Amino acid sequence: MANTSRTKPGEERIVTVQGPNPFEKIQNTYEVNQKPINTIVTIILIAVIGYFGYLKLYKAPRDEKAATAVSFAQRYFQADSANLALNGDGQHAGFLSVIKRYGGTNTANLCHYYAGVCYLHMGDFNNAVKYLKDFDGKGTLLEYQADGDLGDAYMELGNVQKGIEYYNKAVENKDDLLAPIYLYRAGLAYEKNNQPEEAKKAYITIRDNYPKSMQARDMDKYLAHLGVLNQ
Repeated sequence: MANTSRTKPGEERIVTVQGPNPFEKIQNTYEVNQKPINTIVTIILIAVIGYFGYLKLYKAPRDEKAATAVSFAQRYFQADSANLALNGDGQHAGFLSVIKRYGGTNTANLCHYYAGVCYLHMGDFNNAVKYLKDFDGKGTLLEYQADGDLGDAYMELGNVQKGIEYYNKAVENKDDLLAPIYLYRAGLAYEKNNQPEEAKKAYITIRDNYPKSMQARDMDKYLAHLGVLNQ
């Protein structure tokens, strides 16, 4: 910054006035607050190092061990041996054991889904609800499959309203395979709950939006039963 002042007529003298140096200001601020700033920086560094250490030295190895441990349970699940898949065979872990031993891993989370489906097939509908609700499938197709399974479990428990709620969640993804299955089950649940208009909407959606699905083949029959003729 510069100011000018005259000394003689026709003559100017330039006087330079310098403002505060921003770097000096930062340095002064740091020197005044040096101790708390260093403490905060140290805490942040420890947290970052600890987090990455946790991921690399603890979580990753546990994820790997859990994925290995669950392999036999998955084979039993695929073979429709729900009890062995759930509880193991005495030599190899079942889904419940993996959940207990490797809680917090991605594999243990997936085992909650598997366990819920096993209980559903075994007729233990309360445990089916418990484990399916503990499963976090957000952002995956299994999220909607789990919702549909919850709908089935609630229907078996006689809670039709909850069944309808979860069937509707299951169709939100509009998957060509899952949506018509659970729309159909929602329609049946609506009929059971004396909501024929809602049942009609579900059946019409199957007929019009999923015409290639297996469920669509019988929709005219179900709609005719409710008084809808080729709308």
